[in-house]
Amino acid sequence: MPKEIKSSFHCDICEKSFSQKGHLTTHKHIHTGEKPYHCDICGNSFSQINTLTKHRHIHTGEKPYCCDVCGKSFSQINNLTRHKRIHTGEKPYHCDICGKSFCQNGNLTIHKRIHTGEKPYHCDICGKSFCQNGELTKHKYIHTGEKPYHCDICDKSFSQKSHLTTHVAIHAEE
Repeated sequence: MPKEIKSSFHCDICEKSFSQKGHLTTHKHIHTGEKPYHCDICGNSFSQINTLTKHRHIHTGEKPYCCDVCGKSFSQINNLTRHKRIHTGEKPYHCDICGKSFCQNGNLTIHKRIHTGEKPYHCDICGKSFCQNGELTKHKYIHTGEKPYHCDICDKSFSQKSHLTTHVAIHAEE
């Protein structure tokens, strides 16, 4: 019969129990906001040592979390979890207004702006507003004259991807 572990150290904030006092001490960092573990590469701070350890994978390029369906690897377990939804079709984030579902919470947040009309990203040059930061970035090409989309056939450049797509169709007709 397995031996029961006695949890005699209790968090006075959330009532979680621990078998070792050191684990309770580390746990309390979550409540105090203390982040004593620092990444020596980028300087980010963490409340838990295991979070710092997982974070370091970003810098080392190590990808220890592998999808058992397609073999794609990830540096963070949460990225693998999110990726697996591609295979399962799981969409756990639901819009409480229209019921549309999403596989990522961030996509739901962006979607809800359709209903609220929120456009939190503003062009500091002309004041035009956008619901996604990527849209603002593309818009700014108008002001900077940057043309990051290049035709591989004739080397002509465009400020918008849709303009490149239209242009490439001309080559297909030739």
